Amino acid sequence: MLTRRRDFLAANAGRRAPMPGFVLLVQSRDDGDAMMRVGYTVTRKIGNAVVRNRMKRRFRELAREILPTAGISGADHVLIGRSGGIERDFASLRSELAKALRKVAR
Repeated sequence: MLTRRRDFLAANAGRRAPMPGFVLLVQSRDDGDAMMRVGYTVTRKIGNAVVRNRMKRRFRELAREILPTAGISGADHVLIGRSGGIERDFASLRSELAKALRKVAR
């Protein structure tokens, strides 16, 4: 799990895959550790605390399902919420995350 601001800023320099519900950032750490780390960002522009927390819960569940199989090992993954993400159904978010990971892995 990413918690430090410098890790999020480092991920911002990596590859990005914008999708309708979120933006995926992936940055390889190049430290020899194969562990994947993940972080979530949802700004106040998206909504109040209830909406932001609901979106982060959805992101956590998406990451729990998809990253172990389709994620890039040894990299930091950051999901940034977009305004249309809270209205999207979970199945479309799941397919968008898989598509974004394929795009970044190329």
